[in-house]
Parts: sequence; C-alpha cells; structure tokens
Amino acid sequence: MFIGEYQHAIDGKGRLAIPAKFRKQLARQAVVTRGLDNCLFVYPLTEWKELAEKLAALPMSQANSRAFARLMLAGAMDVDMDSQGRVLLPEYLREYAGLKKETVVVGLFNRLEIWDRTVWEKYRTKTEKQAEQIAEQMGELGV
Repeated sequence: MFIGEYQHAIDGKGRLAIPAKFRKQLARQAVVTRGLDNCLFVYPLTEWKELAEKLAALPMSQANSRAFARLMLAGAMDVDMDSQGRVLLPEYLREYAGLKKETVVVGLFNRLEIWDRTVWEKYRTKTEKQAEQIAEQMGELGV
C-alpha cells in the first residue's frame, strides 16, 4: 500500500529517486504514464496489468473510452529502478506533467503520483479549502 507525501528532485538526466518506503513494493520495475490533473501515475506491474486490461475492454465505439485508453496506454513507459532507487522519467512525460526539478511523490494506495512541487502545493491548498464540500459528496457515495 502506498501512502504519504515525499519531496524529491529530478536530476539533470531526468532521473527521480523513488522514496525508499515504496521501492520494495515496486520490485525494481514499474509503469509510468500520463495521469490526471497534470501529474504522472506510477503503477507496480501487477496493478498496471489489471488497469490495462480494463482499459482494453472499454467499448471502442465510445469516443471518451478511446480517448482515455489512449491517454493512459499510449503514454505509458516501463521503467526500471537503478541500484540507487531512481527511475528515468521520459522527457515527454516530464513535459506533460510540467516537471522541472522539485517534485512531490504522493502515495495513493495502489499507485504513486508524481507532481511538480508548485503545482502540487496549489492543488493541495485548493482541495483543502474544499474539504468539507468534498466530504459531503463522498458521503453521498457511501464513503
């Protein structure tokens, strides 16, 4: 299970150190893809396989299904962790998420998210201000 929020920097070669707490769960391999809200999603291989199968099963006749599958699947890249726990983030994914140097790696149960630090802070602040409203809506969904 991935939980927590960790600040890390991307080095000059585009590598990002995965927080030590998460390295064993990723088993030195993961899939990185375009996420939502201008971040990257990082999945362990087993979680990625389950998601990819669901995406592949979406109806091709629906434009939104095709678009979402393309966003997630076409943007995906296998990454291997080096001996120092770093992964190389492809340039096109760094550009998509607006990643510069300072990032935040966020654990969200079955995946990690990688955010540009400034973007994350703005998003988190906005969400914290709406926490009560969001909680009410989640209550309506049974959460």
